Amino acid sequence: MVGTTGAARETEVVLDVVDAVGEVGEDGVALATDCSRGGHGLKTDRRAIQEDKRQRRDDDGNADATAEDGEEKQSKMNIKFSAEEIAQEDRRPKRKVAVLIGYAGTGYKGMQINHHEKTIEGDLFAAFVAAGAIAKTNADDPKKSSFVRCARTDKGVHAAGNVISLKLVIEEPDIVQKINEKLPEQIRVWGLQRTNNAFNCYQACDSRWYEYLLPSYSLLPPSPKSFLGKKVIEAAQEKGVYDKVQKTWGDVKDFWDEVEKNDIQPILERLDEKTREEVLRMMQASEEGEEQPEDDETDLATSKKRKADEEPEVPAKKNKVEGTSSEETTAQNPESVETKTSGTEAVEASQAEVAANGDAMEVDVKPVDTTAASAEASTETSEGPKTTKPKYQPSPAEIAFREVKAAYIAAKRRYRVTPERVQQLQAALSMYEGTNNFHNYTIQKTFKDPSAKRHIKSFQVNPKPIQIRDTEWLSLKVHGQSFMMHQIRKMVAMAVLCVRCATPLELMKQSYGPKRISIPKAPGLGLLLERPVFESYSRKAQASFDKEPLDFSKYEKEIEEFKQKQIYNRIWDTEEAENSFHIFFHQLDNFDTDYFLWATAHGLDAAHEPKERRDPKNPVPKALQEEEGDDDPEGGEG
Repeated sequence: MVGTTGAARETEVVLDVVDAVGEVGEDGVALATDCSRGGHGLKTDRRAIQEDKRQRRDDDGNADATAEDGEEKQSKMNIKFSAEEIAQEDRRPKRKVAVLIGYAGTGYKGMQINHHEKTIEGDLFAAFVAAGAIAKTNADDPKKSSFVRCARTDKGVHAAGNVISLKLVIEEPDIVQKINEKLPEQIRVWGLQRTNNAFNCYQACDSRWYEYLLPSYSLLPPSPKSFLGKKVIEAAQEKGVYDKVQKTWGDVKDFWDEVEKNDIQPILERLDEKTREEVLRMMQASEEGEEQPEDDETDLATSKKRKADEEPEVPAKKNKVEGTSSEETTAQNPESVETKTSGTEAVEASQAEVAANGDAMEVDVKPVDTTAASAEASTETSEGPKTTKPKYQPSPAEIAFREVKAAYIAAKRRYRVTPERVQQLQAALSMYEGTNNFHNYTIQKTFKDPSAKRHIKSFQVNPKPIQIRDTEWLSLKVHGQSFMMHQIRKMVAMAVLCVRCATPLELMKQSYGPKRISIPKAPGLGLLLERPVFESYSRKAQASFDKEPLDFSKYEKEIEEFKQKQIYNRIWDTEEAENSFHIFFHQLDNFDTDYFLWATAHGLDAAHEPKERRDPKNPVPKALQEEEGDDDPEGGEG
């Protein structure tokens, strides 16, 4: 067909625009209108079409699922009551309201409608029903109450402030208290505000505030022994800017030398020669990004073997017992393995997993018990005798190597950032302000995609760090109209890498250009939805509807207490237990690839954007695997 009718062409243009912008953002919802504030007709079309796509996506997630035995799974947002129970309930009027909420996302699959997973919305919906705010006749479908979220968040992500809009029964003056009594402590309803009947919190949201919490040791330069550290120094020398790089690093340029002298050498000096050589070999392998089978925390094959050695021996049963896992069944019937995968495939999969997890620094900082733990114990069960084999005993070299790793982590935690270093970070964050093309800061976007242009109102770091236990933290806050998937975490990683590697900030401007580069995602642990903003609606609500403005200011005291107890403390505890930021930057620094060499003095030309995101010869470290493109663009993040 040579020509296209005007009407058909107009339809194609609208669909092209929707496809370009129809992705979930950092807050996990479609962001069609934020790419262009002009053209009200197209804006309305975008909102209507995108809202329809969003609703269909929710409906797909809510479709009734069936278990393997054919029975319908129990839904978490389809609460059924008998006809008698429904008939006995008094019919009361529903009112359109905005529900202001906060939650700690730990243990939840996110802020999303999903009938068959534990979600924030699922617990909220159940609490509304239990408190009588949603009638029993409407408890089987959230759409009956016009349930809409403002910002979707992904698994484990927190929100000090978020909003949902729906129709509730709010006659009782203590309805908020009743709802909160039905909720766990990590989910709170701050308040309910009456709105006009047409209010849709998703469509009415003007912008969003996010906070990102960052340990200050993240600003330390990469170790000169690491792959990235060597490349930074080599590039600086080749470009004749070595002295400038050293000056930029300032007080931290000798950090790693001092750690080696004051923390690591004393450990090595007290070892015998053979053990010291073995520990040095482990350290060398760690710096080169090689797997360490000696480390029971990071080597998959070794840890599995030790786990098997420590598990009780149970006589094999002829028949499958209820509750037996598929792995146990496979162990009892080795022949069944061939029906799932060939021996070669199994070996290759195991080797790839070992390599991907093979960072020797990926351990918790815990005291090591060097005493023997080899006592055997036996117990009797109804199934027969059960014996426990001796627990694995680490070698002297392994124990010393753990001590070395713990010393490195402790040294990082002792670091206290200087005002000059914070100013360098602020200078990098300020480069994001304004409207820029962030195609490099998300997935499945091209430079020519109009939806890749986003407007950042501000990006500020609090100049006063806070100290929690041994670690110092920096608070970064970003305010933008909307965010694409992973955008905030990639923005944080880019800014931090530029500070760590003394990268000229001009490179950040170049990242908005057509050249495609890989930018890692900073750990999701530090991300927090602060609050959505409803300035336009609030002005209209007061002027036209005689309604209260929609904001969180009246609940500030309760929100701050909640953030400290339920959100911040969870972040502190998780970082202390899992060393998430240490693992991320250590693996980033030691990943032998040119993906991230744009951070050196050679700039973007030194970086390589891989066409194949999985290289079996050079597996991606565990902490960086998310970066390499397995993400679902409809999945949301923050």
